[in-house]
Amino acid sequence: QVQVVESGGGLVQPGDSLRLSCAASGRPIDSLKIAWFRQRPESMREFVASTRWSPSNTYYTDSVKGRFSISRDNAENTAYLQMNSLKPEDTAVYYCAAETTNSASYRWVGDYAYWGRGTQVTVSS
Repeated sequence: QVQVVESGGGLVQPGDSLRLSCAASGRPIDSLKIAWFRQRPESMREFVASTRWSPSNTYYTDSVKGRFSISRDNAENTAYLQMNSLKPEDTAVYYCAAETTNSASYRWVGDYAYWGRGTQVTVSS
């Protein structure tokens, strides 16, 4: 059974940086497809970024390209989402998601079987 737990959210000002962590258990993280999604109040959960282990590719939604970076530390069995130049519209609950199958699809909620409980990110002056 795979479990993922997010941490690292908080309240920051516009232009600040924040790093979210996604600690995985039950499987080595380099065997998982990992993604970050976010959900604003009264909105659908939306794709932010993902990383696959084979082939090793990363994907980002257009609004975060150049600002966010997804990575993984195999020794820590943890994935990260480095968020730079944060904007108020980045405010949301951020969720880590994991999947054990190596399917090509990566940006849909249904592509992932395992989810964390989320961590709140608030960008406000």
